[in-house]
Amino acid sequence: MFKNFKNIDKVVYGRGAFSLIGEILASKRNSNDQFFVFIVDEYFRNKALISRIPLTEKDVLLFENVDRHEPTTEQIDFLRDEILQKHGLPAGVVGIGGGSIMDIAKAVSLMLTNEGSSTLYQGLNLIKKPGVYHLGVPTISGTGAECSSTAVLTGPVKKLGLKCEWTVFNQVILDPELIASVPDNWWFNTGMDTFIHCIESETGTLNNAFSHAYAEQALKLCYDVFLFEKSGRSAENDDKLMVASLMGGLSLSYSEVGVCHALSYGLSKILDYRHCYANCVVFQHLGDIYQKGVHEFEQMVVKNKISLPKNLSADWNDETITKMANVAFNLPHMWDHALGENWQSTVTIDWIKSLYKRM
Repeated sequence: MFKNFKNIDKVVYGRGAFSLIGEILASKRNSNDQFFVFIVDEYFRNKALISRIPLTEKDVLLFENVDRHEPTTEQIDFLRDEILQKHGLPAGVVGIGGGSIMDIAKAVSLMLTNEGSSTLYQGLNLIKKPGVYHLGVPTISGTGAECSSTAVLTGPVKKLGLKCEWTVFNQVILDPELIASVPDNWWFNTGMDTFIHCIESETGTLNNAFSHAYAEQALKLCYDVFLFEKSGRSAENDDKLMVASLMGGLSLSYSEVGVCHALSYGLSKILDYRHCYANCVVFQHLGDIYQKGVHEFEQMVVKNKISLPKNLSADWNDETITKMANVAFNLPHMWDHALGENWQSTVTIDWIKSLYKRM
């Protein structure tokens, strides 16, 4: 299998790199109706970072609260319609925030030039036209959304991304100073998303020298940040985590994720669990599938004094578990990578339900 891989057009990395955003956007401002849409995590409202955004009179600043739920198709359609009706077609979209904001910015940039609901485009290469220019500024590290070709959306029927080469950001600004304020538990949860990306990328059928090179280096950085002697919160480790996130995302882009991500999609779709947290909840129970990775994960949980819930399934009825199992089952690309082309001989609804009942 070959992938004609589309990477980010441009990346700037380093402490203070956010100060370059005005200079970077200046050359793009003459396109379309000559304004930018800045989509920013609600967390930063009234924070100092907002004063550093180079807004012009025509620019649009939108705050999105991603604490309540992950991005939805309804949300993307609403934002697209509001922007076009009130302001016109922007020169570009800038996302400033975590993985959910990255996905919102990518999805909005695509839907501004594609007709109909975003539900029509959930899947691989269904987008008909390139979106507008889009730039990502991650303020939390781990999801790999800053480099992925997918904008993951929860729709009325399924949780699945808008996935094509046009989804990838045209520009990314990686400034480790911006992740210093991330709460410790989210710093850990999102970092574990990178770790799990790499474990799943490495242990599946689509693993190859290209994906392995990125995963190997990302894992080394994760060990430094979360496990080894100098692990824990520090400026140096924030630098490393931001790079690990990018490398982990690139690894899975040329490989795939597996069992943990399939199960976490069920938790997110049915119970509205945030993605990175859902991965952590799931991964601790997959020792028979990812033995070494789960052992290391458990060490990181202890090392970083993280508490994860147990016995969650005691509060789930069979209907809920079945719904989650159906969401997970309908992700064949993940199961194929994790277990091979004969995955359906193992993966049944009942087997998936048994995995949820471990939780």
